[in-house]
This record gives sequence, structure tokens and C-alpha cells, in this order.
Amino acid sequence: MGPVARLAALLALLALGPRGPAGPAAQGDTFSALTSVARALAPERRLLALLRRYLRGEEARLRDLTRFYDKVLSLHEDSATPVANPLLAFTLIKRLQSDWRNVVHSLEASENSQALKDGYQKVEQDLPAFEDLEGAARALMRLQDVYMLNVKGLARGLFQRVTGSAVTDLYSPRRLFSLTADDCFQVGKVAYDMGDYYHAIPWLEEAVSLFRGSYGKWNTEDEASLEDALDHLAFASFQAGNVSYALSLSREFLLYSPDNKRMARNVLKYERLLADSPKQMVAEAVIQRPNVPHLQTRDTYEGLCQTLGSQPTHYQIPSLYCSYETNSNPYLLLQPFRKEVIHLEPYVVLYHDFVNDMEAQKIKGLAEPWLQRSVVASGEKQLQVDYRISKSAWLKDSVDPMLVTLDHRIAALTGLDVQPPYAEYLQVVNYGIGGHYEPHFDHATSPSSPLYRMKSGNRVATFMIYLSAVEAGGATAFIYANFSMPVVKTVSSLRLGIGCDLSLHSQGLDQSRPSISDFCMNK
Repeated sequence: MGPVARLAALLALLALGPRGPAGPAAQGDTFSALTSVARALAPERRLLALLRRYLRGEEARLRDLTRFYDKVLSLHEDSATPVANPLLAFTLIKRLQSDWRNVVHSLEASENSQALKDGYQKVEQDLPAFEDLEGAARALMRLQDVYMLNVKGLARGLFQRVTGSAVTDLYSPRRLFSLTADDCFQVGKVAYDMGDYYHAIPWLEEAVSLFRGSYGKWNTEDEASLEDALDHLAFASFQAGNVSYALSLSREFLLYSPDNKRMARNVLKYERLLADSPKQMVAEAVIQRPNVPHLQTRDTYEGLCQTLGSQPTHYQIPSLYCSYETNSNPYLLLQPFRKEVIHLEPYVVLYHDFVNDMEAQKIKGLAEPWLQRSVVASGEKQLQVDYRISKSAWLKDSVDPMLVTLDHRIAALTGLDVQPPYAEYLQVVNYGIGGHYEPHFDHATSPSSPLYRMKSGNRVATFMIYLSAVEAGGATAFIYANFSMPVVKTVSSLRLGIGCDLSLHSQGLDQSRPSISDFCMNK
């Protein structure tokens, strides 16, 4: 098979049904599959319960403080309060000597707070790690790039592609969810820490804009502030070559924090640079989007994720046709499959309704407990890499009789022997936030590949089943043939040939997350 790539798409929650026996996701591995992201809802519900108990305790404490305040205030509001009254005089002295001390030093507040902290510590081991935050932020940037999404729109919860003056809505979520200033700052900071100012600057600009609009207010959960956003944006702009913009931002920073000596030195530095080179006052810094050396087909596959490319139609090429397929196999005579020939070179065929909804759910349920971070072969090693973001599980047909039936169905349809060593086990793949698999070959290309030691031959075909639907985006893109196929639930595709093409599988904007299962058959 040609190099295969799976480039994913937008966010979503996967409904896989009840959780299986698998333990919590490994630290730093939550973002790589939406099953793990969905699993993270459980510890947050536990945290919500803890916070609810804390709030109820605090509400009771504050009601009692309000009662004490009202009682004492009523005495002061009565101008006729006679201090000569021995009872009032006594209670005044008692309040000042004892009651106020007890109110100020009450342990109730600290006990409520400590209970919340203790509960958090018990849940903490099940929470995503900082690596997950980084991975999720990079996923947003990837989606931003692949689908040409507007950062301002994303911050408002809108998935819009902006090309010139044209704005296209790519996805309309059931519930609009906007990002906070701190959310935008964290995305920008991840890019900033990687030296990726192309992505850092628009996210930090959005953070600055939102922080300005709410300046003077503070959200307990926020980690950053307007000063933090200005600081990072100023230096990112300087690194990108926009000294004038960096100076303006730094001066604004000093309005809020005039005693910051480091920023004052930066202002002097920028002023000297601009004095030495006045042209930089009006120069527009052009920031190049970072690329990676191994990915030379980026523009092509991103274009194919956005469109179907030059996908041929049956009206243009008569040899592309639809039919009922039995493959002359008695197994399929009474229930042939709907076959759609998509492409001849490479040979790509779709089979509609290959599995039913119950079977799709069954496969996902069987695989979910065993999902582990997907790896790629590097010589004789298996490595986790940034260009493959997903989790995978391998299922033997002995796990469930339904898989045996599925094996027979595939064998009848393709005429291929799908039993080991002639075929590999069912691989079920679940993509994460912005999950993807960049261009790669399905077949082995290195003599050191374990496939050659197995003496079972190289891969000659890939049989894929989409187990979930997507609401927007998502495709399998064939780079060299310049066409892509969108994700359609329970549709199966068969691709034949070694080294015939480069394809990219792309998960879409999804509420029910596509899982992709591959049968890679050998000679």
C-alpha cells in the first residue's frame, strides 16, 4: 500500500459505551485517543462532587457569619443603645475579647478547604498530565492549520475557514463553547515554549484582547494574567522580527507593572534597535509556518483534507461503477454487498454497510479496554511519535465469535486468506484530539522490518472499516492520485498494491468520533 497518513480533525467526544476493565490512561497519554478524553470526564465529576460539598460547607459558614454581622450591626444602628446596660456592656466586652477572635481564627474555613484539598489529592493520579495539555494545544494548532481555521473564531467557539474576505463555516457544534483568555494564553504558551511564533502570536494576541476586556476581574481558576500575555506576546513579536510591535506591547506592560526592571530594559533595547534601524518601525514581519523535514507533501494532503481533490466521477469515467458484489462466493449470494469502484490506479473500492451498528459497537467495546498509544516502526524498534496521534488495539478472532464471522465476510468478499500468518489481526484505531497519521506506507519499506523476519511476505492490501460517523471533515486522502474519500460510518474500503500511492486518513469534526480498523493482508 502506498504511504498512508491519517490526519485528523476536530474535537469531539466518543461514545464508546460503558468503560471496560482497562485502568486509567497513562500519564501524558490522555490526549492521544478520544476514548481516553471521554474517560477523563469521570474524575472531573468526582471533583465537582468535592467542590459541591465544599461550597455547601462554605455557604453554611457564610450564613453564620452573616448572622453574626447582622446581630452586631443592629446594635450599632440603634443610636439609643445604652452602654450603661450591664448586659450590653458585658456582651460588648465579650465580643471584642472573645467573639471576634473566634470569628477571625475559625477553623471551619480551613477545615472545608483541607477537605477539598484531600479529595483532590485522591483524584489527582487519574488526571491528565501537563504533556496532555501540550498535546491538546498542539492538536488545536494542527486543526487550525489543516482546515485553515481562524483563531478569533475558535476562541468564540466557531469553526470557520477564512480565505481573504470569504468566511466558511466548517462545523456547527450543538453547543457553542468559547475559550477564556487563560485558555488562549495556554495554547499560545505551548507554541511559544517550542519557539513556534507562527502559532504563538495569534493565540497570545487573542489572550491579550480577552484579558484587556476583563481587566480588574480575576477568575480563581486562571493561571495567567494580562501582564503574562503581554510579556509573552512582546518577546514572541521581537523574535519574529516585529520590534515596533514588541516595543508597544512592552510599554503597555509597564503601565500595569511599572517596577518591572526586566521589561524596562527590554523597552530600552527595542528603542535602541529602532533608532539604529528606523525602517523596522514600519516593517511587516512575515512569519513562516514551521514544517518538519520528513513531511514534503504537507500542502497537498492538507488541501485534500479540505476538499475531495480531483476525485473522478462515474459520469466522467465509465469504468468507475456501482454494483452488487458476490465475488462468486456462495456466502454472499443471498446478501451481496453494495460495491462502489472509486479509483482504478490505485485500486480503491468502497463497500457500503459492511458492518451493522451492533457489530460496530461490539468491535469498539471489545477494543476499548486494550487501547494503547499507537507506535511506528523504526528499524527493529517501536516508537511513539508526534506524527501519529492515536491509540490502537489488536483483536484476535478468538476474542468473540462475531470477529470470526467478520473474518469470513472479508475473506468471501476479497478472495484473500485473512488468517495468520497471511493476514494480521484486526487493528482498531481511535484517534485523539486532532489525531492524525502523517503520510506513510502501509507496507514495510525497510529490510530490517520485523515483517521480513516473519517470512509471511509484505503487505499487499489494506481493508478498512469506519466504525463511527463524523459531523464534519475527516477523509482518507490519496496524495499521489490527488483525491480523498470522506469518512462514512460502516463503509469499508479495499486498497490493493504495494507502493502504489500515498494516502492520508483524516478524522473529522466529530461528536461520535470515528474509529478506524485495518486489516493489512500479506501474500
